[in-house]
Amino acid sequence: MTVGVDAGDLGAQLTARNVAREARVLAALNPRFPLAPRLLAACLDPGPIGAPFLLLEWRPGLAVSGTLPHGLTAADSGWMTASLARALAALHALPADPALGKPEGFAARQVRGWEKRAATAFGADRPRALGPLIARLATTLPPDPPPAVLHMDAKFDNLLLDPAARRATALIDWDMGTLGPPAFDLAVLLSYWIEASDPPGTHGLAAVPSLEPGWPGRRAVVDAYAAAAGAVPPDLGWHLALARLRLATAWMQLYRLWQRGALAGARYAGFASLAAAILGQALDQFGEGP
Repeated sequence: MTVGVDAGDLGAQLTARNVAREARVLAALNPRFPLAPRLLAACLDPGPIGAPFLLLEWRPGLAVSGTLPHGLTAADSGWMTASLARALAALHALPADPALGKPEGFAARQVRGWEKRAATAFGADRPRALGPLIARLATTLPPDPPPAVLHMDAKFDNLLLDPAARRATALIDWDMGTLGPPAFDLAVLLSYWIEASDPPGTHGLAAVPSLEPGWPGRRAVVDAYAAAAGAVPPDLGWHLALARLRLATAWMQLYRLWQRGALAGARYAGFASLAAAILGQALDQFGEGP
């Protein structure tokens, strides 16, 4: 999820930085984590194709977003959810490579960073829930657990699936990979997992097919992760509130890009109200489990 990039030279620099980071993460992970594709080449010079880029090995597989493609139904939710949970649990079980990030002070750093991004993105359109949510996050910081390798945006459109074998073939999009608490990686996935009983304003998110009839809720995701990892990570409710702040801010950043004409598509018109609904949900359900 790369959002909030300005046009022009700054955008090019940020893109090059993201490409360089993803290359570094993949180079470190591929020998130890089979779902990380092998890096073939990295080019930070925008000259050849107009933007920095990576070349990765090809992996077969299907990426799934908010609606199920032909051939998949809610009956596939069990193995799909288990595949994603196993991928996260295996990633979190890896030795934490210090070259991948600075885990100390993760919670405080994330709150400060997303508070600044939220102030810029929302501006005068600041939802009422934003201030109280940030205040509660800042005054209830959890302790730093032993660090793990985090993907930071694990969901089905970043997990390639083989429906015939009912397994994952690759986990992609590593430009935010870092070290931190496993609870936040799981919480990011849960923040995308909208249920029918959630506030109606959040239903337009459609990042995973969780509103499909018969699809399991967030508790099934947590149970699948616990089955794969052996336990539910501590402070999951706090991290879910943080993940929702991150998600709402990111969607508001996308709305601002659409307002300026940097993004095209009618769907972005509703992102401001969606962001506000996600913030309200985060505050109303602060500290609660999935």
